[in-house]
Amino acid sequence: MTDEQNLLGDYLRARRELVTPEQVGLPVLGLRRVPGLRREEVAMLAGISADYYLRLEQGRDRNPSTQVLDALARVLRLDEGMTRYLHGLAADKPRRPRRPRKETVPPGLAKLVAGLPFPAFVEGRHLDVLAANPLATALSPRLAVGGNRLRDVFLDPAERALFPDWEVATQVLVAGFRQSIGTDVDDARSIELVGELSLASPRFRQLWARHDVTPLRGGLMRYDHPQVGPLTLNMEKLVVTGTDNVMLVVCHPDPGTDDADKLALLASAALPARSPDRGRRQSTEQ
Repeated sequence: MTDEQNLLGDYLRARRELVTPEQVGLPVLGLRRVPGLRREEVAMLAGISADYYLRLEQGRDRNPSTQVLDALARVLRLDEGMTRYLHGLAADKPRRPRRPRKETVPPGLAKLVAGLPFPAFVEGRHLDVLAANPLATALSPRLAVGGNRLRDVFLDPAERALFPDWEVATQVLVAGFRQSIGTDVDDARSIELVGELSLASPRFRQLWARHDVTPLRGGLMRYDHPQVGPLTLNMEKLVVTGTDNVMLVVCHPDPGTDDADKLALLASAALPARSPDRGRRQSTEQ
């Protein structure tokens, strides 16, 4: 990271612009020329001087105390994950850019993904697809090795059409991407992705400017699948041990539901049928 970067100041400014006076109990008098809170309002509510807060946003002071950061997090209405991110930005020191390490899928994990009876894939810290089983590809043809979740969800019309809650899905995706790369926004892969998507997608530009940060976690995912129609799956995201934020992602339905039946229908089309001879061989071997 170079000395010219001001990640802490950029983050404070972005979050300040998203908090309204009403949210923090301030009266609104007259026309306001700035979105969100003014700098002096943040400083007053946090119990610090306006000049000191200005130095923080401008990058002239990059070492605020823990108490100051906690006060700013309270004023800016940051949740626990975003507060940790704020502390991380303040603690981050200039360092030599690290050499990118090739992301690989351990052989045991590749076998697990291939054998799972649910859509499963492995994504890297930049949301590149590193491995995927046939059911994942049946859920979305873009879930294949070499794809990138950010690029596909923002730029591929067919992938966008899969998500009836596309605006929510993109917000979660970008916030998770920020969490995954942390302060390494200047590595070559991040620069490539952010630059490409900022030029091609107004929605991505809007979300990137918010500086949202959300821990990488699962949740309910709603799809509008071209073959089976509406489909709701539970998505689990598990960090692969010994890696730099490489995740195993598994999508599974609630048992006994229409969603389970629809996923079984997809599986029957995606997975080759087991021959009787193969089945007999497996029984005799056991």
